[in-house]
Amino acid sequence: MTTLLLALAAGAVVGLVLGGLGGGGGILAVPALIYLLGLSPAAATTAALLIVLATSISAIVAHMRAGTIRWRTALAFAAAGLLPAALTGAAAARLPQSLLTAAFALVAALAAVRMLRPPRPASADGPAAADAPVPAGARPGRAAASGAGLGALTGLLGVGGGFLAVPALVGAVGLSMEAAVGTSLPVIAVNASASLVTRGGGAAGLDWAVIAPFTAAAVLGAWDGKRLAARLSGAVLQRTFAALLLGVAAVMGADALL
Repeated sequence: MTTLLLALAAGAVVGLVLGGLGGGGGILAVPALIYLLGLSPAAATTAALLIVLATSISAIVAHMRAGTIRWRTALAFAAAGLLPAALTGAAAARLPQSLLTAAFALVAALAAVRMLRPPRPASADGPAAADAPVPAGARPGRAAASGAGLGALTGLLGVGGGFLAVPALVGAVGLSMEAAVGTSLPVIAVNASASLVTRGGGAAGLDWAVIAPFTAAAVLGAWDGKRLAARLSGAVLQRTFAALLLGVAAVMGADALL
């Protein structure tokens, strides 16, 4: 019963973060699965991919209704990240557990620092551009590199990478923040799927009594997160999440070194 309650609580927090910030859920799911629910780093990253995939698909439906997904851009980003996600997904099970933990701690710290930086203004992207080509000011090389890096990160560490995808879609492609959040979701779903395929039977050995309630709570929590984001300042949410990430990075970094 304690494990079930922990899984539900952790999943709800992950969903709230994903719904409130449009990303970051996976980077909390992995440490929760390791330190609260007892999974190994390799099993936790595989489980996190399943959770990220489910929550992304559920969020895609809402963003499709709102018309905030730029499908051509999403497909281009996903295509760039597909092979890296598959390759790093296959490699993850063969890497030392301490290396995965250290890499995750580094990514969490970098994500926190990035979120604490003052936001840059985004370009306009109205509803009429719902399936428009990449803006003329975008940098295709940087966009492709961002998509490939996102795929590699998703495959290796089991994180969706929304905290990286959204800034990349704003800075390299020129989307508005709202459109970037919606567009990142299909990219995350594709990368997570590719990584799960190359991990082979890794999902078969997971504890579904933990993963199922965790995933269900995350999906439901994401809807509450969207309502929470409408009430609170985005800057407050980002700073709170960044502080939480710094704590996670410190714990996991110490664990990898000791």
